[in-house]
Order: sequence, then structure tokens, then C-alpha cells
Amino acid sequence: MSKLINKELLIPVKRAIGDFQMIQDGDRIAVGVSGGKDSLTCLYALKQLQAILPIKYDLVAIVVDLGWSQHQADWTQISSFCQQLNIPLHIEKTDIAKIVFDHRQESNPCSLCSRMRNGALMNRALKEKCHTVALGHHLDDAIETVLMNMFFAGKVSCFHPAVYLDRKDVTMIRPLVYIREKLTIRVAKSCNLPVSSQKFCPADGHTKREYIKNLLKEQAAYDPHIPLRVFAAVKEFWSS
Repeated sequence: MSKLINKELLIPVKRAIGDFQMIQDGDRIAVGVSGGKDSLTCLYALKQLQAILPIKYDLVAIVVDLGWSQHQADWTQISSFCQQLNIPLHIEKTDIAKIVFDHRQESNPCSLCSRMRNGALMNRALKEKCHTVALGHHLDDAIETVLMNMFFAGKVSCFHPAVYLDRKDVTMIRPLVYIREKLTIRVAKSCNLPVSSQKFCPADGHTKREYIKNLLKEQAAYDPHIPLRVFAAVKEFWSS
């Protein structure tokens, strides 16, 4: 196993799992796979850790197909990748794209789309007898989320690395919270993860998150420690 995978990826993921007690012995974990570098890195890391961690767990990959009216998503490479890892893959067909963009015509579609996508993911996870759902959100996602909430919602708030949703009886975990996005890019390239080039969303590149992401890049060019200082504040929020 390369130094990149063993030290830079698996050790921080293992630490996050332990710090937030994300996985219990015997868990059956559904990993939400979008075809992007982050979710594939999450799936790959959890697979590698199966042979290392003292706790035993099973993995299931779930793709939520948003049902774009003018495009047919191709999940062939993702399916082959999951077969190589010996992880069952389930594709949940939905009409989320039609509802958000065609029927509702949301001016700010990301929030509704995310809620509906997570709902479909959790419902399919429960159908597959999975009460733990893993998402590929990383450290930079946490930073961007807290700044988005401050800028646009006037509140200090961020997703938690591990949260139990009693209404669904599902625990949502984010094993990559200690990982920078630039590492998921390197892992995807180094391990030849089948990152999809399919980009159907008309809001892609024109979202509030993209605005915050570019703002952080500008600030990091001035002082590269700024993102990690913001993350220190995020960790204070998690512990409060």
C-alpha cells in the first residue's frame, strides 16, 4: 500500500471514525456514491480499512440517479469498480432533477436537491438493511458550509461528522472530515478511481458554494493557514 493511501488517507479517516465513534461492530454501511472524486475516495477508504480496523462492518454502495430529462447517466464504470472491490451496488432511480428544475424551477436549487437526494439515499439504505449512511464530505466542505451559513443564513452552523437521525433510525457519518479536497484529487488519480465526467446540473459552477470556494482560494493565496483556522472554529462548534 502506497504512502499516500496508508498515511495521508487511511490514518486521518481512521482517526475521524474513532473521534466521532462513527462505526460500531457489525454495522452495515451504505456509502452514497455520486461518481465524484470525494464519494469514491470515501468508498475506497472504507473498503481498505475493513482489513485494518478491529471492528467488523459490511459495505453497500448506493447511487441516487437524479433522472435528468435530457440525459441518461452512465454508471457502467462505477458498477465495474464496485465489482472489483466486491461491494454490492444499488442504483436508486428518482425524478429529483425534474421536480427541482422542471416543476419547481427553483432559483436556488441546491438545498432542495440535497434534501431530496439524501432522503432517497436513506430510504434505499434502509431497504438494504443499512442503518449507517456514509457521505463523502471532507474538511473543505465543512469550512465552506459554515461560511455559507454565516454569509447567507446569518447563523453559525455546520453538518456534524456523525449524527443520529431518530426519525429514520439512521446514523449519517462523514469519514473524510479530516481530509482536504486536494488529497481526494490525488487519491482519485493515484488509484485510478472511475471519477465520472458527467455534469448535467445547470447550476453547476454557479452556486453559493462555488462563490465561497473561490473566496477561500483568494484568502488562502494571501495566507495559506486561513482555511485551517476556520476549521479549528468548526471543531469548536462540533464540541459545543
